[in-house]
Amino acid sequence: MGIIAWLIIGGLAGWIAGHIMRGGGFGILGNIGVGVVGAVVGGFLFGLLGLESGGFIGSLVTAIVGAVVLLWVISKVKQS
Repeated sequence: MGIIAWLIIGGLAGWIAGHIMRGGGFGILGNIGVGVVGAVVGGFLFGLLGLESGGFIGSLVTAIVGAVVLLWVISKVKQS
């Protein structure tokens, strides 16, 4: 995938995860950052489970799951 696709998937995943976890997004750069890091986290978690994601939708789902997990972990660390 090209860098543009990574940014689009990252932005969408971050925006969706922000709505799932907190009820709002984080701005365009924040959404992209959360989504891209979430894609890495999601890819790692899916790899541990033996799951594969292919194509745009699979990558988006992986990034959303990773971003939600990332935001959940961040919220737990902030509470401590």
